[in-house]
Amino acid sequence: MSSWALVPVKAGTLGKQRLAHSLTEVQRAELIRLMLAEVLLALSATPAIDRVLVLSSARGHVPQAIEVVSDPGGGLNDSLQAMLPAVHARGATRLTILFADLPLVSAGDVSALIAAAGSAAAIAPDHAGTGTNALTLPLPTSFELKFGPGSFAAHRREAARTGVRLARVQRAGLACDIDEPADIEALRARHDPRYAFLA
Repeated sequence: MSSWALVPVKAGTLGKQRLAHSLTEVQRAELIRLMLAEVLLALSATPAIDRVLVLSSARGHVPQAIEVVSDPGGGLNDSLQAMLPAVHARGATRLTILFADLPLVSAGDVSALIAAAGSAAAIAPDHAGTGTNALTLPLPTSFELKFGPGSFAAHRREAARTGVRLARVQRAGLACDIDEPADIEALRARHDPRYAFLA
């Protein structure tokens, strides 16, 4: 058994455009950098994860020790879907997809997600309960990825279609994502010293 993780990342200033009016360009760049660092740290510290990959069109702030897989473009779901058989061919028997905008995620959160899946799958919704922030799947699989608006319900329908048991995992570190200006205000309200530059 070999459990891998994949983090999709938009290159450079392409990320978090909806925050452009809430943060300075310097703040936005630092937030993106720091959130990615926290996600990669959490994955690297998770005993159940054997290898971490980043899917991106550029290395950016990804540490040299972590492999960056070139994103061919064509859309998030198409790029991620292509990774399922690709990593399975390289020996992965499980893939955990975790997004790079989870500022509070920890190794305990990732461990809980994988433990809940068992030999099947598990999903972590966003704080609104409509999107998907993390998904872990056994490989190989015929499961079709449905990230985007309404993806939590879409992934549950896909699990029903493919007969995959899909456990729901509700943890603050997996639910707290940063997409909208209101998310920045919520993060500020936590007074987390790592994100003091947002004040």
